[in-house]
Amino acid sequence: MIEKARGSGFRLFWLILLLCFLMTIFFNNDGSILITTPIIIRICSILRLKMHQQLPYLISGALIATASSAPIGLSNLANLIALQMVGLNLNTYTQMMFVPSMLAIMVMTVLLFYYFRRSIPKVIHHFPVSLQPSSGSGYHPLQTTESENKVDWWLFRVCIGIVVFIRAGYFLAEQVGIRMEVVAITGVILMLAVRWYRTRTGLKDVITQTPWHILLFAFSIYVIVDSLHRAGMTASIIQWMKPIIEGGNASIIAVSGLMLTLLSNLFNNLPSVMIGTFAVTDLPLSESQMHLAYLANILGSDIGALLTPIGTLATLIWMYILKTHHIRISWKQYMKVTFIVIPISLIVSLISLYIWTSILY
Repeated sequence: MIEKARGSGFRLFWLILLLCFLMTIFFNNDGSILITTPIIIRICSILRLKMHQQLPYLISGALIATASSAPIGLSNLANLIALQMVGLNLNTYTQMMFVPSMLAIMVMTVLLFYYFRRSIPKVIHHFPVSLQPSSGSGYHPLQTTESENKVDWWLFRVCIGIVVFIRAGYFLAEQVGIRMEVVAITGVILMLAVRWYRTRTGLKDVITQTPWHILLFAFSIYVIVDSLHRAGMTASIIQWMKPIIEGGNASIIAVSGLMLTLLSNLFNNLPSVMIGTFAVTDLPLSESQMHLAYLANILGSDIGALLTPIGTLATLIWMYILKTHHIRISWKQYMKVTFIVIPISLIVSLISLYIWTSILY
């Protein structure tokens, strides 16, 4: 027996993209990828979508989850690292960046929909669990256990409340001079304390399941950045940018955003945004021009970097998750989408940044 699900694949497409956006806003782009990618894979498995029907959800979800780190400075490690170096706080960053980046995300969403509209199933069917035949191994993607269905909703609601508290706390803390690290550590302690109170679970699983390799990767990035900086790469970029930035704010935004797009897709956005920030702070720019150059850097590293799978840590994590689930999306399949969607979205974001900041100041 096959039943039509409520709504079509189009509705599912918009719901998945909304989920990816919200998860990045509430957590960060890497966390969003870690949480939403398995969810999307699970949904596609339950609905028995063919591979070409899964691509719209998997690729679009990854792109939106990563690009959604641009509106606020907390949603991407690359944004946060360089924020203090240019004299910006979280509130000013959001005021200047939210509108331009949201316009780019909306444009990206529409472009992704039109690109994939023929691959998205118009009608989605669902298969009742009780009528599914068992596979040879005794496992079926729709098969669930009582333990999987049991959710502690009290714990879930409290933890979500703590997450909201942490996100709001970052912005409020700046008003009274409290460092972001204090808010983050307080939130972690609260989360662990609530979990222990409810489940009597200690720290063992947190320590053993923490992705320490990502922290090692971040440390390695700092070593690479420092080495490149000392080797003269920053000085070369400064010399190249000096004649161009004399054209005014529009030139500063354009060259900064395009430079970070190129560097991010060659090396990865983490070292690239650091190198770009070093260059920006050493250029003969006024404070407002330095802020514009930095924000354009962020648009290049958050949106422009999506041209290739190696451009961001989030897309590297995404590719790894797909591999662990035996899903193969080639670079060619990925870049056939991004080379159409990303340049347009980046240009919209850079133009919007120029217009929006001109209105504000």
